Amino acid sequence: MLGHTPSADRTAGGAGGNAPDRPVTAARRATKAVIPAAGLATRFLPATKAVPKELLPVVDRPVLQYIVEEAASASINDILLVTGRGKTSMVDHFDRNPYLESRLEAKGDIARLNAVRRTSELAEIYTCRQGEPLGLGHAVSYAESHVGGEPFAVLLADEFCAEDEPLLPSMLDLQAQTGGIVLSFIEIPEDQVNRYGIASVEEVDPSLAAVSDAGSVVKVTGLVEKPPVGEAPSNLAVVGRYVLPFSIFDAIRRTKPGSGGEIQLTDAMAILLAEGTPVHGIVYRGHRYDTGIPLGYLQATVQLACEREDLGPAFRQWLVDYLAGSSPAGGAS
Repeated sequence: MLGHTPSADRTAGGAGGNAPDRPVTAARRATKAVIPAAGLATRFLPATKAVPKELLPVVDRPVLQYIVEEAASASINDILLVTGRGKTSMVDHFDRNPYLESRLEAKGDIARLNAVRRTSELAEIYTCRQGEPLGLGHAVSYAESHVGGEPFAVLLADEFCAEDEPLLPSMLDLQAQTGGIVLSFIEIPEDQVNRYGIASVEEVDPSLAAVSDAGSVVKVTGLVEKPPVGEAPSNLAVVGRYVLPFSIFDAIRRTKPGSGGEIQLTDAMAILLAEGTPVHGIVYRGHRYDTGIPLGYLQATVQLACEREDLGPAFRQWLVDYLAGSSPAGGAS
């Protein structure tokens, strides 16, 4: 199911006029998600010269489909793709293809027919165009008119969680209780803190701690973008899942360009934190697939292929033989 929202002529700079959210309880659970997907994916060139990185396959599904499926399984049925030039094929993937469907049906290939149809039934997909990628905060700013004053999720387009270890439902439930910002964290080695947004945290009330079964809940007391090694307040890194209140858009308008002239979402969230908006996080204990770099992409492909009932046994045996030097590199044994 597809929709379209026209590109907004919006920038993230300038003064804002709305007061920030204050702590509230029993807020409405977010039902919309934003997926920023306008980047150039230079790490994957030349493969991404004409094919969006988000459509690179992990086994037999593109990365973007895993992310939309993750949102749909958390009862999010309205998704805005913030796209860029040359990325219309991302929307096409979630559209119906009657000719292909009729061919599969005529051949009696019901399994593939159902798989193809399922992509158009996952969620309502909307799009808007980001003229140029000027940071994650800038990309999120394009969603303001679409989310309609409600809290919403942001899902980065190059990572997803294991299907049997969901994170997003706990984040949505936690945000509905606090009414503020909810972040996802992973613990990283201390020598990698300069690659991430890092949080300082403290313990939370037991009633909030019980909300999540995806990892421990923490209260965020500070955020810093890519601190120098040795100066980070913790080893808790912000990763690609956020649940945000509508007041984030006013904060983005008040956020000055940071490194590289980009509008950082971390900086906008820090503004709301300083003004009293509650910020919490879940330290995710499940498996996260990071396809944003070639190594992570290959690791995700191999791991998910190994776990497939139809491919796993033969593929695992081929890997064993290949690593032992007894299987030809060009195909399955």
